[in-house]
Amino acid sequence: MFSLKNPFLFEKKRPPGLFTPDGGIFASAQAIRMKIRSFLARPFASYVHKQIRKGMMTAVEDQRRILRQLLVTGGQTEFGAEHRLAEVIDGATFRQAVPVRDYEQFKPWIARIKEGRHNVLWKGQPIYFAKTSGTTSGVKYIPITRDSIPNHINTARNALLCYMAETGNHAFASGRMIFLSGSPELERVGGIPTGRLSGIVNHHVPSYLRRNQLPSYETNCTEDWEEKLDRIIGETLGQDMTLISGIPPWIQMYFDRLTARTGRPVKDIFPNFSILVHGGVNFRPYRANLMQSIGRELDTLETFPASEGFFAFQDTRDPEAGLLLNTDSGIYFEFIPANEVFDPNPTRLALHEVSKGVNYALVVTTNAGLWAYSIGDTVRFLSTDPYRIEVTGRIKHFISAFGEHVIAEEVEYSLMRAAEECAASVVEFTVAPLILPGDGQSCHEWFVEFERPPADLNDFAARVDGYLREKNIYYDDLIRGNILRPLVIRPLCRNAFISYMKGLGKLGGQNKVPRLSNDRVLAEGLQPYLVHP
Repeated sequence: MFSLKNPFLFEKKRPPGLFTPDGGIFASAQAIRMKIRSFLARPFASYVHKQIRKGMMTAVEDQRRILRQLLVTGGQTEFGAEHRLAEVIDGATFRQAVPVRDYEQFKPWIARIKEGRHNVLWKGQPIYFAKTSGTTSGVKYIPITRDSIPNHINTARNALLCYMAETGNHAFASGRMIFLSGSPELERVGGIPTGRLSGIVNHHVPSYLRRNQLPSYETNCTEDWEEKLDRIIGETLGQDMTLISGIPPWIQMYFDRLTARTGRPVKDIFPNFSILVHGGVNFRPYRANLMQSIGRELDTLETFPASEGFFAFQDTRDPEAGLLLNTDSGIYFEFIPANEVFDPNPTRLALHEVSKGVNYALVVTTNAGLWAYSIGDTVRFLSTDPYRIEVTGRIKHFISAFGEHVIAEEVEYSLMRAAEECAASVVEFTVAPLILPGDGQSCHEWFVEFERPPADLNDFAARVDGYLREKNIYYDDLIRGNILRPLVIRPLCRNAFISYMKGLGKLGGQNKVPRLSNDRVLAEGLQPYLVHP
């Protein structure tokens, strides 16, 4: 039986008596069903693709409608009563009624939910808390409600269906798919199931995908990342892997372990591997190494999920086109010019007010009960017809120890340009200020783990410094004024970042290395891994 809501309903339970140790008749029957699922995905992909294209034309009105819907429900909550949401009629009055807050400022309401109270930020109680590691707030507990969970599930589905419609590649739906994610095991906080977002979403993988999904539930529950990775490799070797998804550094670690065990590139291990789905960090610094590990170019699909919501996804085959903003999925977006983000009364723009090429801090109001919530990410619009963005960094991941306000996008661009020119390959890196007494002694200190180091490190550093000066006029002024000396690059030994993250208990899953920091905590932690001349 077929329906547009779920074209994968053509599934039957395994007939008794058809299973044999080597797969036998059942293996053939299963292969046939997998091919049918791939075939039936085509009309569904076409349908969803057309609906998303229609939504591009109504994005601004969809945003206005969503805000009105959010206010109706929000007005009946404790938060709504305190902020008089029942009197809010549009975006302008919303901005007057509800100030922008980060997680630290939301904690009092989260605490009430943990105490068991209902109707605090949203109707009833959350069905989950997504547990994340905050940069300054320690562990964060982000509510996920019955109304917001479809945003996380359906957007991931829509990204894959758009890819199918755009490329014509439906065959991957017939193969095995791996999602490198956090443990699906949940604890209870205030009576509410709590865990990593990727683990929560794992409980909602549709049945038509779960049969193709790896690793197994038991392996996914393994807490130690290296043990988990070894078990994943054991389960995936010999399988027809067609889709691999995760955060780039942990995908790279998986590929490295596969090649170390087999002596072959990934393309020979998984000949039908055709799409790599990624998100969480800028992909550009990882792309060259990943493709080298695979042994050939293949399609990539970028997504922008977070515990607070699934905000955008790549809807075309061209990764340079940007990510389509998810304007009709229970989230109302606002944008603050990045240079005003720490002002007491920053400019807050609705979708129809944004401009291309400007760096904005992203603020969301959601049907999970987050109201004018600053998620900490910065984005830039590559297009406003339709609304497509690129993620440019984190609000708190910048260096401004000397007033330069260098952001992640600038350091990533500078490093990648120099690496390309010097035939170097970078695994991972981070940048910190080195403050020394005396004029012209302080500098930016870059800690870089190379896959393939440059032949001349001094020339390489000079190129990186030159590109950074081109990208950031404030940094250039500090060099010209002899306030800073040119940046210094400290090469690290192989697996330095893996060892460092392992020591923190943050190896794998959704954990990421910050590219920039204003303190020396990470820099000091990496000292044991320096490559000394």
